[in-house]
Amino acid sequence: MDKLLTAVLATSMLLPAADASALPPPAQSAMTRHSVVEADGVEIFYREAGPKDAPVIVLLHGLPSSSHMYRGLMPLLSDRYRVIAPDYPGFGASAVPDPADYEYSFDRIAQSMHRLLRKLDVKSYSLYLFDYGAPVGLRIAASHPEEIEGLIIQNGNAYEEGMGSLWDPLRAYWKERTPQRSQQIADKLLSLSSTKWHYLHGVRDPSAIAPENWLLDQALLDRPGVQDIQLRLLYDYGSNPSHYPAWQAYFRKHQPPALIVWGKNDPIFLTPGAYAYQRDLPKAQVHLFDTGHFALEEDAAPIAGLIRDFMDSNERAHGGSAGALR
Repeated sequence: MDKLLTAVLATSMLLPAADASALPPPAQSAMTRHSVVEADGVEIFYREAGPKDAPVIVLLHGLPSSSHMYRGLMPLLSDRYRVIAPDYPGFGASAVPDPADYEYSFDRIAQSMHRLLRKLDVKSYSLYLFDYGAPVGLRIAASHPEEIEGLIIQNGNAYEEGMGSLWDPLRAYWKERTPQRSQQIADKLLSLSSTKWHYLHGVRDPSAIAPENWLLDQALLDRPGVQDIQLRLLYDYGSNPSHYPAWQAYFRKHQPPALIVWGKNDPIFLTPGAYAYQRDLPKAQVHLFDTGHFALEEDAAPIAGLIRDFMDSNERAHGGSAGALR
């Protein structure tokens, strides 16, 4: 497995297939940097690019991925924005503390991510919420609404409409957490075939999706102790629907600017869940893409264009300068 991980990491900076010719190339100062810092008692790895004094976009990843999923998006934004993509504890290149020392829950991961931002002296920012990133980021947003400049939501859920029958095995797991169910969930959701399926299901052109995506993710999932950690988080995901009413109340009260970009062929997070945001955020833009769960793999360039327009409109709404937002 160590040889596989080394080989995959050697190719992990390849960009997803996307036509970025319409976007300006990043300056040398905007190249992605890779760092580790201690926050909340854990060594946390993060990628960062862009000017230090630019508006900040924090990119929160999902399962089975890590900040690696943003390697193609970051150069498309970093000429004008400071983009920060961390790995959660237990994911990617961050530390993997023992569950006896670190509670693997969405509450704790949200706390760790917020403390990371404090460590990096980031006090106001937009959040890109994908998959697990939605319950992580919405915990942060609802607790610290004064810090949020905008929400960019990609296949991340805050409404029951977004969760279809594919969730039934997990719903059963949340009700009855037995060793047998745990093994069934591990076999179904944490295997190489499942990880590959996450990347390929619903895409327009499977040949455009680089295999190092699922090979890297699976190599990291297969490290000693990590599958147990993931099972803890999959069980704790059952706590998220109970937070939906509070998050929806946050939307209604604070009306954060919102951009919703969605791979419409994703069977995990259904398109009704994308449109549901407009009930509480009537000004939210919704854009569907003819792709699957990892929409950035095929559509990084057009999504980056929408993000740039969204961020520009927010700047204009706050006086036309990044300083007014920050």
